[in-house]
This record gives sequence, C-alpha cells and structure tokens, in this order.
Amino acid sequence: MSLELFNQLEQKVQNAVETIEMLKMEAEELREENTRLKQERDEWERRLNGLLGKFQEIEDGNGETSQTP
Repeated sequence: MSLELFNQLEQKVQNAVETIEMLKMEAEELREENTRLKQERDEWERRLNGLLGKFQEIEDGNGETSQTP
C-alpha cells in the first residue's frame, strides 16, 4: 500500500513539475508580447506626438496670419 501511495505522490509531483514548466514558458511568451506591445505603443505615441506637433504648427500659423491686418 505504501508503494501505491508513493506512486501517486510521484505522479502528482511530476504533474506539478510539468505544469510549472508550462507556466514558465507561458510567462516568457507573455513577457515577450508585453515588450512588443510596449514598443508598438511607444511608436504610436511618437507618431501621434508628431501629428499633434503639426497641428500645433498649423494653429500657430493661423493665429499669426489672422493677427496681421
């Protein structure tokens, strides 16, 4: 009977180890995806700031033109 319990324990430990390894791989994949998404967000932010800067230039240019008699 103790051999049966030992076998069950061994199987549970093996299952736990496999689950941990799978979770480690998943965590690594998620870290990589997170890095990629952060880079993508940074690129969008850079592009958006560029567009906002152009709008500001246009707005500033219109303000100067309307003040000139």
